[in-house]
Amino acid sequence: MSFRERIEWLLRMGLLVFILAAAAFLSAVMAMRFAIQGREVDMPNLVGKSSADAQVLLQARGLQLKVVDRIYSDLPANTVARQSPPAGEQMKIAQDAHVVLSLGPQNVTIPDLAGESLRIARIQLLQAGLQLGEVTSYSTPEAAADTVLQQSPASGTRAASLSVDILAAQGAPQPSYVMPWMVGMQESEAGRLITSAGLKLPKITMASASQWPKGTVIDQTPGPGSKITSDTPIELVVAQ
Repeated sequence: MSFRERIEWLLRMGLLVFILAAAAFLSAVMAMRFAIQGREVDMPNLVGKSSADAQVLLQARGLQLKVVDRIYSDLPANTVARQSPPAGEQMKIAQDAHVVLSLGPQNVTIPDLAGESLRIARIQLLQAGLQLGEVTSYSTPEAAADTVLQQSPASGTRAASLSVDILAAQGAPQPSYVMPWMVGMQESEAGRLITSAGLKLPKITMASASQWPKGTVIDQTPGPGSKITSDTPIELVVAQ
């Protein structure tokens, strides 16, 4: 076989190997695609079914039940009132089906919580078979901290779910100050400045610093210009 014939033979063999490899790759891609599609199932209709029956139905399709909420409805207690995704939608194996279960017919009246403390409001809700939902704080000097200002749903209405959301007073905000520059002051002078402003007594840390006169503030925390309140801890480093 001449050199030219050998080169042509090698090129033909290389082309054949490439075609076989490409065919194998495409076959693997198609097989993977069919495998993925084969792992998808239709979401069954769960509304009206008991939670136990819904769980059995989902497990038969490789899906899982996840209860995300409970509401009052005309359906019997522990019956699926809502579902997500809806029936008929494609689901992948092992995905969660989110359901809302019924608490049964509405038979609970929302108590009046306005003016009560959050602790008392929580107790009253528990006694009524309800629970405290989202609590939002609102800063106002007109009411004591943790006092209920508003509620949702309103008092006297029938409960549609277990949760009652609350708007509570946060109380008057603490006055804020700007941390002064104290580096270079004598410790006694810096202490008087801090206490006269109604701030916490500073924590004093002594440090060796020969370039500074003895008793001079050489560092401070928080830094000058920082926003602080009367509860903010203050630390001064003083030359010894």
